[in-house]
Amino acid sequence: MKLLRDARTLKLKAIASLRTAMTGFNSFGEDGRVTTVLLHLQHASEMLLKAALVQKRVQVFDREKQVSFGFEKCINLGKMHCGVTEDEAGILKAVDAMRDAAQHWFVYVAEDILYLHTRALVTAFDTILKRSLDDDLSSHLPTRVLPVSTMPAGDFDYLIDREYRLVADLLAPGRRAQDEARGRIRAMLAMESHVADHVEVSERDIERVVKAIKGGKAVADVFPRLMALRATATGAGPTVKIKIEKKVGAPVRIIASDDPEEAGAVREIDLRKRFHMSAKDLAAKSGLTPPKANAVRQWCGIDRDAQCCHVFQHGSMKFPCYSDHALTKMRQAVGEHGIDAIWAAHKGRVAELVRVSAIEMT
Repeated sequence: MKLLRDARTLKLKAIASLRTAMTGFNSFGEDGRVTTVLLHLQHASEMLLKAALVQKRVQVFDREKQVSFGFEKCINLGKMHCGVTEDEAGILKAVDAMRDAAQHWFVYVAEDILYLHTRALVTAFDTILKRSLDDDLSSHLPTRVLPVSTMPAGDFDYLIDREYRLVADLLAPGRRAQDEARGRIRAMLAMESHVADHVEVSERDIERVVKAIKGGKAVADVFPRLMALRATATGAGPTVKIKIEKKVGAPVRIIASDDPEEAGAVREIDLRKRFHMSAKDLAAKSGLTPPKANAVRQWCGIDRDAQCCHVFQHGSMKFPCYSDHALTKMRQAVGEHGIDAIWAAHKGRVAELVRVSAIEMT
């Protein structure tokens, strides 16, 4: 595949950062090792996503600010245009959340959890590289330099349960290990990015977890999202491939910031970040006029889908707002059925409603 100039440059930057992350992971030095790995894994991922988007000729710059999009925006665009799956997006977001915690405060990531996430990200990196840029890691990195650990990747449920019990032990009276306990909690909260959007690890969330653990709550009550995940491995030794994915049929709850439910560690999610588009914004981003965008919304059932629409209320005023998932569904519908067919069906429904209403009035 012939790459565009910027895509080629971004790909080389991505591979260079991945090399640095692998060097850091396999380093004998401990000082700054985890932070080095997380920083460069995140940078490698962002550069790769931007390379894939540029190659697809997708806009990666904010037209008004004239700066490139952030990582989260690139992940969403990657899902829309480059075939990035939810599982691939999950590992990218989880590593980014850990990186954010390490860069701006501190986090304690257990060695086997670091290995699991590093390996899973390398697997996703290689898949995206092949799919979007027709290249593979083996052409740039020998398998011997990929992350190697003497600690085998254990069952994901076991790792989370072990971390939870260890944190409970660190929080016991007289241990004086609050910093390590909170650092481990911060890592576990960051891992919720696998199955949730817009995860921000706040001190309030950590306090809730500490309170729940001291109160004797079970790990499934405190971290229900993590219980919905599993890790699968194929291959062996340096060629092992790891995927962290959602268990089939596992439910995922989204709790609003004003939900009164007292769960062990209910995350405070700002729904305004998730549902950030008005109907007018949604129409503009989908490239449709407001009436035709409304027709597509009704065709897809957007306004009835809790993942797509949320109604904010201020006094007696109600404001429906929409998520990126709504935009994705609308684009898929238009691509599959065509806007003309959807618009014709919508006009037919409206005409029928007018006819029925007229009959009822007579």
